[in-house]
Parts: sequence; C-alpha cells; structure tokens
Amino acid sequence: MELQQDSDLYAIIKMQPVFGKYSHLAWAYVELFGVLPMSKHTAKIRSILEVLKMVFQAEAFTFNKKRYSISQAGIAEALNVVVLKNFQDRLENHNYLKKVMIGISEREERESGKQAERDLRKKEAVLMSGGRYPEAEEKVQLPDFKDVPPAYLTDEQIEENRRRMKDLLKKIGG
Repeated sequence: MELQQDSDLYAIIKMQPVFGKYSHLAWAYVELFGVLPMSKHTAKIRSILEVLKMVFQAEAFTFNKKRYSISQAGIAEALNVVVLKNFQDRLENHNYLKKVMIGISEREERESGKQAERDLRKKEAVLMSGGRYPEAEEKVQLPDFKDVPPAYLTDEQIEENRRRMKDLLKKIGG
C-alpha cells in the first residue's frame, strides 16, 4: 500500500512540468474532486492529473466519440472557468470541463479559419499589386537544369520566343 502510494506521488511530481505555467489551475481543478487529504487519495489525484496531462500534451480531447483540437491556452481558459464556478457537490468526472472546452475549441477553430482567410487575402493583394512572390517564409524549388533535356526548337520558335520576351519586357517597363 505504501509502495503504491509512493509510486503515485512520484508520478504526480513527474507530471508537473507538463502543465507548466498552468499547474496552479490543474491543482485547483483536482481539488474540485474532493480528494483531500492528499495522503489518502494519491491514486485518484494521479488519475485526474494523467487525464489532464493527456489533454495538455495532445492539445486535443474526445467527447461523445468526436475529437476536438484545443490549444494549451484554451485548456487553461476552460480550467479557469471550471475552477471559478461554484459547485454544490464535488465533481465525479471530466464531462463539465470537456463541455467548456468544446465551446473554446470551436471558437479557436473559427478564429484560425478567419486568420487563414486574412492571410490568403493578404497574399493575393500582394500578388495583384505586382509584389514579389514568394514571401520570405515560403520557398520555391527550381528544377535542376542538369535534369532538363535540351529543347530542339526551330528557328521560327526561337524567333517567336524572342518576340514574346521583348513584349513582356516592354510591359513591365524594361
């Protein structure tokens, strides 16, 4: 019994870095389950913290057979909401936390979609205004010209290509 308790305490201590700056919220959430004094409930504390650890590390959770993605800041926001709620009884499971996280997850998903659309519009505007492409964070891979077979062009095709290049240079101001 005491050996099991020691291994539970050791596991609890080892989990703390996973929560980082949100460890105080994790512990406040654990207290909502009525697991005090700690010496009598180390196994339950460990199991609660292991669930939180999985959510923090995966930045995702499952509820009613549906998977939701959520950032660590979103998880912390949900923990804060749950901790600040005034419960009459102790918590029995993680369902309330998960329901709060669903709302936050959906909000984050909407916001990331809007941000992606804004970024796309910004790139389009740069391209339409004649800006250089690609942007600094993007890379374009050019073909290795050693692998490109030589082109067998007729004199007419060569002359047509030269005429097109001249027209193109005139259009861009060259």
